[in-house]
Amino acid sequence: QGKFTLLRDTRTDGSFLVHHFLSFYLRAGCKVCFVALLQSFSHYNVVAQKLGVSLAAAKERGQLVFLEGLKSCLDLLFGEEEQPGQPSPLQFLSTSDLRALFDFVRVSLTPAGGDSWKSPVLLVDDLSVLLSLGAAPVAVLDFIHYCRVSVCCQLKGNVVVLVHGSEDSEDEENELVVNSLCHHSDLILWAEGLATGFCKDVHGQIKIIKRLSLRQAAQQDLVQIYQYKIQDRNVTFFARGLSAAVL
Repeated sequence: QGKFTLLRDTRTDGSFLVHHFLSFYLRAGCKVCFVALLQSFSHYNVVAQKLGVSLAAAKERGQLVFLEGLKSCLDLLFGEEEQPGQPSPLQFLSTSDLRALFDFVRVSLTPAGGDSWKSPVLLVDDLSVLLSLGAAPVAVLDFIHYCRVSVCCQLKGNVVVLVHGSEDSEDEENELVVNSLCHHSDLILWAEGLATGFCKDVHGQIKIIKRLSLRQAAQQDLVQIYQYKIQDRNVTFFARGLSAAVL
C-alpha cells in the first residue's frame, strides 16, 4: 500500500500491463478508479473477460469507477455534458489545469459510509494522451503529485500509471514527464521491443526496477530483466536467451 508504480513502454505496446493490474486489483477486492484515455470501455471489458473479470459487474456493484476519456472528450468538445450540472473531469480542454480531473479521482476513491472495499487504486491509461490533448507537462506532473498525496499518503492506496516513451523521440514534453515520473516511482515496469526486430516467440523484454534508492539514499536500485511472450489469456515470462526460438 502507498506505492506509485510506473508502467513505461518503448518500441512496443505495454497495455498488457494495464490489463493485468486492472484485473488483479478487482479480484483483490480493491476500489478502482480507472482513467481510461486510450480505449473504449468495451475494449477493456472484452480483455478483462478473457482474464476472468467483468468490468460491467464491477461498475454495477460500485467497485469500479470508469472514466471513458474518448467519450468524455467528444461530449465536452460538442457541448454535451455526461451528467447535467456537473463539470466534466476533462475541463482542462478549455482551461489550463487538471483540477477537475483530480477532484474526480479524489471523490471516486474517498470511502463512503457503507463501502467494504479494500485499499483504493488509481489506474491511468495512458498519461501521454493528456499531453496530446493540450495539457502542459507541469500540469500533468502536478496532477500526479496531488494524486500520490491523496491516494498513496492519505488513503493508503496505490497509483499505477502508463506512459509511452521513446529513446530517440523529439517530443521533449513527453520525455520530461516520463523522466520526472521515473525519479518519483517506487516501482518501474519498463516494457521494451526487441532491438533485433520482430520475433514470433519473443514479443519483447521487461525491465523491473525496484527503486530502493527512493527509500534509502545509500541503496542501489534492484534491476531484473526478463523476456516475454503475450498469449491469448496470459503472458509468459522467461530469462533472456531461454525462449522457444533459442531452445
